[in-house]
Amino acid sequence: MNVLASGSFWAFVGVVAGIYTILALGLQVQFGFAGLLNFGQVAFMAIGAYTMAILVVKEGWSMWLAAPLGIVAAGVGGLLLGLPTLRLRADYFAIVTIAFSEIVRYVATNETTLTGGSQGTIALGSVGTAAQYNTEWSSFQGRVQHALGFSSSDATMLVIVWVVAIVLLALTWLALRTPWGRVLRAIRDDEDAAASLGKNVFVYKLQALALGAVLAGIAGLFYAWQFSFFSPNDFEPLLTFFAWMILLLGGIGRVWAVPVGALVFGVIFAGTRFLSFAPFSWFASDERAYLRLMIIGVIILGLVVLRPQGLLGNKREMVLE
Repeated sequence: MNVLASGSFWAFVGVVAGIYTILALGLQVQFGFAGLLNFGQVAFMAIGAYTMAILVVKEGWSMWLAAPLGIVAAGVGGLLLGLPTLRLRADYFAIVTIAFSEIVRYVATNETTLTGGSQGTIALGSVGTAAQYNTEWSSFQGRVQHALGFSSSDATMLVIVWVVAIVLLALTWLALRTPWGRVLRAIRDDEDAAASLGKNVFVYKLQALALGAVLAGIAGLFYAWQFSFFSPNDFEPLLTFFAWMILLLGGIGRVWAVPVGALVFGVIFAGTRFLSFAPFSWFASDERAYLRLMIIGVIILGLVVLRPQGLLGNKREMVLE
């Protein structure tokens, strides 16, 4: 229970919730506004993180140059995925996105000379040397921590992540209130009607997919900086479905519902770690880890039945052909 009441623990939970907010914001653009059923969002997160780490460790680039290129790489990944697949029917497109995310993960696992293989970024450097890609970030975070007078690095990261998340939320909200955003809604509600009005549906979908990929790439960077090193197993499809849970909790088609869903999900996901009383105490710790996911699933199912539009959503925003 001491951990449950620990400020540092909940600061860490807040950091992860901020990262998931940025990841799920990309899904909100893709699905909530453009109707794209993307089940491979985590792939763009991995592309952003790996591009940054590889350029820093293998090429010796500054992190401040490598990080923007990681974001660009994630956006390009979205374009490359969308060009041959966006004309597919929604269910087929969803299957392709899952396959794409697994291709990215397996390439990262097997291309040991490029990505460090299953050992992850710790093996990016020369043999016998533990590679580090976040030295410049740690220095920057330390300066921010000193300026804010914080004693915890997680509290500092909490502020940085949420400042970036709020800026991205605001920019996305403003963008979706423009004619561009209204066209996306029209495509989501009735693709044929939008096309009959002269709108290039394919191009708008491609733009939404690329923007969502860029946001996932930013989330990947923060994930990399928060955890110091990562491996392909950190980018399993489960992360995408966590982002979908956040959308369902917060509400589809509402930009500012994303952080609400992320915070609720973070509290539920972290809080279920402490279910040590009966009947949970009857299970081993590894078994309780699976029970946590089952409990979260039951909560999501209950929400879908009782309030399918989510906490802040609107039923009219859930139309999808």
